[in-house]
Amino acid sequence: MKIISIVLFLLFLFLSVIHFYWGFGGKWGSQAVVPTKNNGIPVFIPGAVSTFIVAVSLLSFGTFYLIKSGFIQISLPIWLYKSGFWILISIFTLRAIGEFNYVGFFKKYKTSQFAVNDTKYYSPLCLLISILTLVLELYK
Repeated sequence: MKIISIVLFLLFLFLSVIHFYWGFGGKWGSQAVVPTKNNGIPVFIPGAVSTFIVAVSLLSFGTFYLIKSGFIQISLPIWLYKSGFWILISIFTLRAIGEFNYVGFFKKYKTSQFAVNDTKYYSPLCLLISILTLVLELYK
């Protein structure tokens, strides 16, 4: 189970670094990571602050796996220690399912570059994160 925790930490570290890069103005890889309408107009335009919030959140998620698996000794509130994996499972399962328009497996708009990437990579990755986290929770 510690291997799963390390893999998830590294995955979240990678995603966090990319978001920090974008937050500081980097453009590489940013062309198809925001949902767009069929006419190519972004559904939203993330600013630096929101991108940094995502980066810190992703890094925190990854660190949580190391804490729960015993690699890092930090005292957490008992509710977070007990419910943290369930919160992560919920977040990433809901992200995989989506909001039924632009994001997730059940999106209505499927032709943009984001939608194609979301179907191939982003939503399956979120589902995989949920499943691996469920494995960690059930077999702790």
